[in-house]
Amino acid sequence: MPKDKAATVNRLRRIEGQVRGVAQMVADDRYCIDILHQIQAVRAALAKVESSVLKSHAACCVREAIASGDAEEQRTKFHELIDLFDAVRR
Repeated sequence: MPKDKAATVNRLRRIEGQVRGVAQMVADDRYCIDILHQIQAVRAALAKVESSVLKSHAACCVREAIASGDAEEQRTKFHELIDLFDAVRR
């Protein structure tokens, strides 16, 4: 997890509020472009959280696997990242 777990949780809670706001905009028949702008804001916020968690994973979990010298653990961490990025492209 990111170094500052509390900040990450708070950011996710703000995103949760943004998503509820988008749902309310849809329910209120707000202008489509306004809704789309809010969706883009949610996606950007999620991307920042994703980046933070990924950096933390590399700095902690992957680094530990490399430092361990355990080739199987290193291979496992490498394949986890490859699988993650492959899933994004689908």
